[in-house]
Amino acid sequence: MQYIRLGNSDLTVSRLCLGCMSFGDPASKMHAWTLDPERSEAIICHALGLGINFFDTANTYSAGTSEEYLGRALKKNVARDKVIIASKVYFNEGHLKKEAIAREIEGTLRRLGTDYLDLYIIHRFDASTPIEETMEALDRLVRAGKVRALGASAMYGYQFYNMQLAARDNGLTPFISMQNHYNPLYREDERELIPICRQMNVALTPYSPLAAGRCARPDWAADTMRSHTDRVAHGKYDGTEATDRKIASSIAEIAEKYGASMTQVTLAWHFKKGIASPVIGATKEKYLDDAAGGFYVTLTEHDSAALSPARCHGRSVKKRRISEVLLCEKQFRLNR
Repeated sequence: MQYIRLGNSDLTVSRLCLGCMSFGDPASKMHAWTLDPERSEAIICHALGLGINFFDTANTYSAGTSEEYLGRALKKNVARDKVIIASKVYFNEGHLKKEAIAREIEGTLRRLGTDYLDLYIIHRFDASTPIEETMEALDRLVRAGKVRALGASAMYGYQFYNMQLAARDNGLTPFISMQNHYNPLYREDERELIPICRQMNVALTPYSPLAAGRCARPDWAADTMRSHTDRVAHGKYDGTEATDRKIASSIAEIAEKYGASMTQVTLAWHFKKGIASPVIGATKEKYLDDAAGGFYVTLTEHDSAALSPARCHGRSVKKRRISEVLLCEKQFRLNR
């Protein structure tokens, strides 16, 4: 396993992050395909065995049971100071208002069974709350020792830039990581957000690095419960399937050339792009083993060019981002 420091922080993380949205009680009605506590622990232990020390969850994943499953598994199998735990706030009552942040961190810490969080990520930008109010509330958590570092996720470049300016101008804690939507099929953030992050030395830890499996298998569709029921993934990719299939085919050709898997080629593409730690979800141990092989694939400039550009321009990109936000908001309302 390879390790990297996240931006300007003192957090050293594995270059693969285990996303924990696959863990949780299906009765929460968020996802029908989440794993029970025993299977979740098995996946978490396998990740630890591979050297993965970076785990990402959220307060609303399966109504908080993802945090509970992760916290119990880590407490049972590894010392607290050997892992980096990230969780998120936004899809809750009050979004990023100061009262909501103060309330939600307490719930997250309780469910995880820890007295501090290594990385606290705002899940979305909150247009209904003044930026200064949000940044001050987050800064108080850092000063109180409840959070070590701050991260952001899924917003426009100008929104992130303004939040960082508010932190700088008011002597508050800035963000050190960005968990954005990024993969060979979705590259909108190459226009503004990623350059801003690089300018500010903000580490990139993208979600959906394999495009919900579409960059990991030769067949576009998969006959699994998740593929049939994951409405968010369908909203992201179904409308651009014709273009996306061509990119996936190029990934498959490169994989065949190197005797590697499509997952490994896609992750090698991320590392070549300077990604710090892509967030990988897994419901089976073999998927993590496959992902770990991505460190042994080195792409040439010709290989990268064969995967470019996906859809850095055009109305379809904006539609996909708006569709994703609306679907997430709808899911939050259903879980209330």
